[in-house]
Amino acid sequence: MRGAWQRQTALTSNIANADTPGYARQEVNFESELQSAMNGGEPLDQVEFQTEVQPGAVGPNGTTVSVDEESAKLAENGLDYQALTQVAGVRNSIVSAAIGLA
Repeated sequence: MRGAWQRQTALTSNIANADTPGYARQEVNFESELQSAMNGGEPLDQVEFQTEVQPGAVGPNGTTVSVDEESAKLAENGLDYQALTQVAGVRNSIVSAAIGLA
């Protein structure tokens, strides 16, 4: 969930700076970081997600940000975050039931 939250922050920053000349869009690819951690046997709660500047074609406003693309990614990330919170809630309910708290 931290990765999705960090991506949300990067996407909103991209939209906010869409008209700032010289601004380069940022991205957080937390899925690849999680996959690397799982493959390497690292504890997932210790994975650090990096915000990376993404190269791209500079548009007429002097940035690499497309508000339409960022808005679509923002909506997709919001749905992903919502799904993650639902999974976490179900997991917590299962654990509570297993230890007799439900």
